[in-house]
Formats: sequence, C-alpha cells, structure tokens
Amino acid sequence: MLSARLRQRRRWALTAGAAASAAALVAGCSGSSGGNSASATPDKINYALPANFTPNWILPLGTAAHLNTNNNSIIAALWEPLIAYDGSTGSIQWNKKASLATAADFAKDGKSVTITLGNRHWSDGKPVTSRDVQFFYNVIKANKDQWASYNKGQAPDNWTSLKIADDTHFTITFDKAYNPQWMLANELPLIIPMPQHAWDKTSASGKVSNADETTAGAKQVWKYLNNAAKDISAYATNPLWKTVDGPYTLKSFSTAGKVVLTANKKYDGGEKANIPTVNLLPFTTTDAEENALRSGQVDYGYINAGELDQKSSFTNLGYDVKPWTGWAITYMPYNFNNPTMGPVFKQLYARQAIQESIDQASLAKVIFNGTAVPGYGPIPTAEASDFVSSVQKGNPYPFSTAKAKALLTAHGWSEQGGVMVCTSPGSSSSQCGEGVAKGTKFEMKVLSQSGSPVTDNMMSAIQSSLEKTGIKFDIKTAPVNSVLSQTPQCTASQSICKWQLSFFGTAGSWYFPAFPTGDSLFQTKGGSNFGNYSNPSVDKLISASTTSSTNEAVQQYSAALAKDLPVVWLPEPDYQISVIKKGLGGFAQDSLANFHPQQWKWTGK
Repeated sequence: MLSARLRQRRRWALTAGAAASAAALVAGCSGSSGGNSASATPDKINYALPANFTPNWILPLGTAAHLNTNNNSIIAALWEPLIAYDGSTGSIQWNKKASLATAADFAKDGKSVTITLGNRHWSDGKPVTSRDVQFFYNVIKANKDQWASYNKGQAPDNWTSLKIADDTHFTITFDKAYNPQWMLANELPLIIPMPQHAWDKTSASGKVSNADETTAGAKQVWKYLNNAAKDISAYATNPLWKTVDGPYTLKSFSTAGKVVLTANKKYDGGEKANIPTVNLLPFTTTDAEENALRSGQVDYGYINAGELDQKSSFTNLGYDVKPWTGWAITYMPYNFNNPTMGPVFKQLYARQAIQESIDQASLAKVIFNGTAVPGYGPIPTAEASDFVSSVQKGNPYPFSTAKAKALLTAHGWSEQGGVMVCTSPGSSSSQCGEGVAKGTKFEMKVLSQSGSPVTDNMMSAIQSSLEKTGIKFDIKTAPVNSVLSQTPQCTASQSICKWQLSFFGTAGSWYFPAFPTGDSLFQTKGGSNFGNYSNPSVDKLISASTTSSTNEAVQQYSAALAKDLPVVWLPEPDYQISVIKKGLGGFAQDSLANFHPQQWKWTGK
C-alpha cells in the first residue's frame, strides 16, 4: 500500500513450508521482545505489522524503492513533520499536537506562507530551528529527481524560495497562487525538518558544515544519508539516527523487519508517548499473524476479511474487532512501456475489455466478505466526499465478459485456442491499433503481493473471469517490497521494463492526503506513476485541482480517469480488520493508513 506522505503507499500461496517459516519468525519476534500469551502490560505493547509488509527504511527522505506505509509511521514517530495532517483524531485534519509548526499564515494573494515553529528540541538538547527546515528544503531541491514525493511542477518546484526571519519563523514563496487548503494538506506535510547540526555532512568521518547551501554539497549530503540508510543492520547503532525530535527513539531495527521503539525522554512536543516500549512485529503471512493473535502474543493486529465470520473467536479471547476504513483507491498499474504488451495497453478498447471482465461487485462481496466497495475511478469512495464525479459513481464499464469479448473481436482480435490473437493489425477503428503486431496474443502477466489469501483468491477470480473473455492472465507472487523494486518506472529499452502488471493493494494501493489529487499517480512523469501513463488533458485537470477554490476540477478529473482507465480499477477494501486487545485505547484509526504509537495507551477498560 502506498502512501502519499512519501508519495507513499503500497501493500504488497501459502504452502505448509511457508507457514512453518512464518511461525518460526513469529516465535523469534515474540521471544526477543518479551512477548508471551499475556503480552498486555502497562509499559509495552506488541503491534503486529500487516503481513508481508516489512519496514525497510528510516531516513525522512523517501525514495521510490521504499514506499512502505510502515516506514512512514516509524519515521513520523522519530522525526515529527512540519505539518502533521492525518486522520488520527477521527477526521482528516491538521494535528497540531504532532506537528513542529504551530501556525501557517498564508498571504492574501495565495503566493506564500509564513510558518511559526514551536519551542522544540532535538534529543541532544539542541533547539529545532528554521535552519533545520531549510536543511531539508535545500537537500530536496538539489535531489528532487530521486525523491519519491517529487512530481514535476509541484514540490519543491513550486516552492521558489525559503527565507528565514528568525529561529522560529520562515516564509516559503510559491511560483503562483495556490489553494491554501490544498497546500496545507498535501504539500507542506511533505516537509520533515532534519537535524542540520548533526546530519549536514558528506561522510561518516566528515565534519558537520553548511554543505547543503550549495547544490553540489547538497547532492553529497543526500548520497551520504541515503547510503547510511541502506544499512538496516546499523540503524540502532549509527549516531545519525539517535538525534530525533519525535515521541520515540529507536532501540532496534532488524533486517527481518522487527522494530523496537522506546519513549523519547527528551521529547517536548504535544504527543508524549503513553507506552514506554513498542514492539513492531513482522509477519510473512496473515495466517501466522492470526495464530499470534489467538495465542495472545499480539495486542494489536489484523485478520483477513474472510475471518469476520469467526469474529467471536477473537472477542472471546479479549479482543475488539474493528474494521479500519481507508482513504484510498486500489488498482493494478499497466506498464505502458512494456515492449510486448505496452502497445496493447495503450489501446483504450483493450483496457475497457479488461475492466469489463472484472466483476468487482462479486469480488467485494465474496472475496472481501463485504468489507470492500467497488472502485471505478481515481477518487476514494469508501468514505463520503464531494470529490467523486457522477461518471465514476455510475461505473462507465459494467461487468460483462460477453461485451468485453465482442469489443476485442470488433477491433481485429480472433480467439485461437482460448486466447485472443491480433489477426487484423493496423490503426483503423476495426483493427488492433497502432504498434500491435499481427499474431500478438492477449496474454498478461502480473507480479502480485504474496502472503495474503485474500490477494491470492482475488487474483484467481480475476484470472478465471479474464479467461472467459479470451485473455490469459499469469500470476507470479513476491513480497511487497520485491514487487515495488521489480515494477518501477522504466523505458522500453531497459531490462527492468519486462513487467506488465503489478499488484500490491489488498489493503489499498494508494492512500491519499486530504485532497485526493492525482499528481503523483497519474500526471505525466509523476513520482508514483509506475506504469508511465500520460494524457495531456488529464495533466491539465490535475494542475487545475491544485489551484481551484472549488471541487469542479477534481470532479472533472474523476470523470476523465473513470473513462480513460489508466490502471485496472479494483475493489477498495477496508485498510485492515483490526483486532485490538480490550483496554488498549486513546486513539482513532487513521484513514490515511498511518499508525501513531504515541497515542496508544492502556486504559484498563
């Protein structure tokens, strides 16, 4: 599941051997964290991370290979963002208690914002100042092409300057007027002030300086910090990661994904940790995670939607079962640059035939046990909003394998041995389309998230449905981090561009900030536009949505992409079905899919 914090968020069959190895991992996690059948104690909590979604990054500078929601939540617990805009209070809004900024005053012309910082300190006693914000700003400006949150024309391109007035006041000027609410909700939360006095150097043995103040120096700083972040085994010992301003510090971080956080005794912000020790436990399968819940090794974890009919088996063990609704969409991106199937994917009729071959209503009801809603476009629909167009709500491509097959045959395809084959190449309305060679078989391959029975069942159902249309659908699975690394943006000539479709979204593929704009996902060359989708008219609608003071542009964008099908739209599930030990409270489940361990507390109720 990808999130938009680092432009971030993605998720990503089970054999007896896999189950056994997962059980061993769980046992190892429990033993090292002190977990047992009665894990709930006032001074610690065992939190089960979503299955097969292993944390693998700590640096508050995200890269495309590390778009993992769990990374974001861990980072936010160590280094608070300038503006924490989240759903942790039950609605999506600015959470000032978890922010370094206390005020954001926009100019009347909408072309700048002046930020006021609170009286905050790093864990080594140094104050958090405007210079720390400038440090982040300079490093991002110089290395934007490697920053996962980067989308051409938006942050940091549209931030033309940052001018410091004093230690707690600075002004960011924009290249034009923007909707202040969009800027506050979507762009300013990307800024995570970093300790300039500890990190502004170009090597481990180098001295801290003002290297970030030149482009060349900022590039060296980026390289140094990123190389350090690649060494997961050294996270707990590297002095870099000990200078934090968040409610927690890092005690340990294993390459297997187990993370232990301890309360930051020097924290002086608004969300002081209630529970001193937080054990974040990785699992390779949902079955292993459920077994850990049943045995009492976990205080807060998740179950598959298919297990809801066994809800009582968890409540009888002292848990509450609570669906966690997400502000997200779920999809499979096409690789439009794939040398084999890219030309086919570029034909709208072909994408339409694929979409019409997927019975979303049945998938939502049967596979997700009623905990998902069909998704027909780029705007989340599990929660009500004014952003969704009537076109998206109405589903422009209803399920019908008969219509899908007829659509292909009307465009030069013939069924041979159960698979559609292009027999009439060319670019006329009755032919296969530009670039589709004669003899091309409609055979697609997907690299899909492993470790989830829900994902496995959905992929199998889609495979059967596509087969009725004459489309072959091969499924290969891998851990979510591997799916991310193997399905990047690419050009047809690159060897990495062999991927055709990818799936990583059983718990939602993309979690939006408050304003669900498509700048990262569907704008040409967007930072998380993995399939290289490009439509100039859509680009204009996305840009308009960031400046307009009404929802009309967003609704037009919703309608355009519901029709143009940049990806395969799939049911949008609840983020998770949470299983929470009774007595654990103090928080709302964030619809942006972050977890906030500092808010958790044992209430005894």
